[in-house]
Amino acid sequence: MMAERQTDSAPGNRARLRAWVALSAFFLLLVGLFVWQPDDLYLWIKALHVIAVISWMAALLYMPRLFIYHTDAAPGSAQSETFKMMEQRLLKVIMNPAMMISWALGLYLAWSVYGFQGGWLHAKLFFVVLLTIVHVHFSRAVKAFQRDENRRDARYWRLMNEAPTLLMILIVIMVVVKPF
Repeated sequence: MMAERQTDSAPGNRARLRAWVALSAFFLLLVGLFVWQPDDLYLWIKALHVIAVISWMAALLYMPRLFIYHTDAAPGSAQSETFKMMEQRLLKVIMNPAMMISWALGLYLAWSVYGFQGGWLHAKLFFVVLLTIVHVHFSRAVKAFQRDENRRDARYWRLMNEAPTLLMILIVIMVVVKPF
């Protein structure tokens, strides 16, 4: 009997099901919190926002590493096909949902707690927009790799690996220090 490979459809289907279950549980928790309206709702929303941001950042930091190794794989090779699967799953199962949840909860907090006031908040939102542009760039790269049309070398992806880190540092400083 041949062992199941991760590039087969069955593991992908199971991963997709687990992702939908996790996202459904997350949204049910969120809906439950808004229905329940606990006194510390702000802290719950903030905690869920931080969880989503951590997930988004993990994906943004991992994706360019996959690209670095993928550039060395011959187009059409088994290795290249494996990287395509990994990139696609990372994008669809973690990166996109985490970004959407981060934005939704972040905007809710910015509106409900701060009324979109404060220079630090505007700066933070600017850096989050830049982070989203990096996300879109990575998403387009996944599609280019899928078509075997990547035109970037490993050095470029090593440099791009630093963009999410730099933006994360700036965002955290805005949130914690609130310099203006």
